[in-house]
Amino acid sequence: MSGSRVVGSIYMDWAKRHQVAPYTLAVSGIMGLSWDELGATAADLDLDGRVGYGHAPLLDALAVKSKVGPERIVLASGTSGANHLALATILEDGGGEVALESPVYEPVESLVRYLGATVRSFPRRHENGFRIDPDDVARVVTSRTKAIVLSNLHNPSSALVDEETLRALGRIADRVGAKVVADEVYLDAAFEAAPPSVAALGDVFVVTTSLTKVFGLGGLRAGWIVAEPALAERMWALKNLFGVNEAHPAERLALLALRKSDAILARTRGILDANRKAWLAFLAGRDDLEVEPLAFGTTSFPRVTSGSADRLCDILRERYETSLVPGRFFGAEHHVRLGLCGDPGRFPAAIGRLGAALDDLKRS
Repeated sequence: MSGSRVVGSIYMDWAKRHQVAPYTLAVSGIMGLSWDELGATAADLDLDGRVGYGHAPLLDALAVKSKVGPERIVLASGTSGANHLALATILEDGGGEVALESPVYEPVESLVRYLGATVRSFPRRHENGFRIDPDDVARVVTSRTKAIVLSNLHNPSSALVDEETLRALGRIADRVGAKVVADEVYLDAAFEAAPPSVAALGDVFVVTTSLTKVFGLGGLRAGWIVAEPALAERMWALKNLFGVNEAHPAERLALLALRKSDAILARTRGILDANRKAWLAFLAGRDDLEVEPLAFGTTSFPRVTSGSADRLCDILRERYETSLVPGRFFGAEHHVRLGLCGDPGRFPAAIGRLGAALDDLKRS
């Protein structure tokens, strides 16, 4: 409930130092798409972009993807940049409150605190598959609430928020003049199970997203926001203070990726399907992890029942050269976040090492 200001993210510091390992289960974005897989050529690049409010063909393509007009699209540096720009605009006069899911991606909570707002958390419970109960949200929303912030799919669990729940959250926000900010960076990984983007559900909703996670294009930092036009204009105005223009070669490559999205998402699905099959088979043989199996998403968030989740992560790194994200970075110390995003040729070996570490944890 504290509104104390913070500077920095403990999770991002950990990720930059410890996420990479010979065997990693700590990554939530699909293994990187190569230049050849993207089908890019030198002709797709241009270093001399026009000064203005975004590369017009890219804005148009993002508008088509989001099923809105281009006047609602604001470009940003990845989803993190989109979250920062969106929330900084909504909270521009400082103070106020933000209703924030828990477990939560720590950089988002730290960002809200950095911007001077007070966090009021609503639960997403392990026992309920990390679904959102609108009654829980209503209990923490007050006249001072400026935003209800959630991720869909949920980071870290990949739980999906359905359209009925999203509309209920919109009504709650509307009553107090707040916005619902939905981080949808993982939503494409729900494939046909995905609800509509909240961009199509009304002006009370704001979307933040990017091509970083499901498209395997983290290096482009191709992010964007969808917001009602007046708010989008305020975001562009604020962006002039610290963002100016996007890297034009990245804009052009992002446009190419959107035009090839069917093939790219088919690649993503092949990776996730192969790794999920191995993961579910692994879970069937364990009694020391509790998780609701899902048919979609890039991550799983099991609860460790045989000892300390932090100790499990330490054993994995120290003895098995494998990285896994401790749940404490999401406010759930008994859990770990496991990514299903790596090379399917190496993924079975990585979860085999997880099994060995779990056995070691039991013995200790």
